[in-house]
Amino acid sequence: MAPIKPHWVQPSHPDVQEVIVNEAAFTTKSVSKTVLPPFGLFAKLEFPPCTVAPEATYATVQMGRDRHFDLNSDLLYINHSCEPSLIFDTASMNVIAGPKGLQPGDELTFFYPSTEWYMAQPFACLCGTPTCRGRIAGARDMTASQLAGLWLNGHIRELLEEREAAGPKKQATVNGNGTLSTKAASANGGNGTTNGTTNGHHAAQSASAAHAPAGAQRRGPTSRELSGEMGGDTSVPV
Repeated sequence: MAPIKPHWVQPSHPDVQEVIVNEAAFTTKSVSKTVLPPFGLFAKLEFPPCTVAPEATYATVQMGRDRHFDLNSDLLYINHSCEPSLIFDTASMNVIAGPKGLQPGDELTFFYPSTEWYMAQPFACLCGTPTCRGRIAGARDMTASQLAGLWLNGHIRELLEEREAAGPKKQATVNGNGTLSTKAASANGGNGTTNGTTNGHHAAQSASAAHAPAGAQRRGPTSRELSGEMGGDTSVPV
């Protein structure tokens, strides 16, 4: 199945987001058009345009233990990064700037496991940051050291606590600010991080996209679609 064809008016967030469509592979991305201080409000996740999803797919965002929603906007084209510039807070339904704030031209990214417990088809992260985790499969398959220092939604923290209580793999405590701090070494002795070396995030769609009217160009596939889930709307167990 091809990436979702936008059914909303584009651009959906013209004051804060620009979706840059490039023909070269792995170069389509979203960038900031605004200045925000750390944890400043970037966008509201409102209903509508958001809608509750009957099941999880590569295009949904998890907002609870077994609840998911469709973004139905250009926010769908915000990529994954292991050092994200945005936080998707599904409790308040806000998208906020990360701890470094935002400047015009900054790439818009968020950490997919901060919302997703389990992704049906993991993918190799291409963020290229010094702390790149390498393989992204959802928080369920990550160690506490891989998640240390990252903002996580409440449902992810609850599920992690249940996982740790159920087995001796790794002990961690959950801080009130939504990050994990490690208490003991992981069972495999590793720190769970790998250095990403590939630049960019996306494959471009087609040369014809460059000739489409402004705001109506077909967007390149997102990090989720690069994971292989673009092959179909795969239901995701939680």
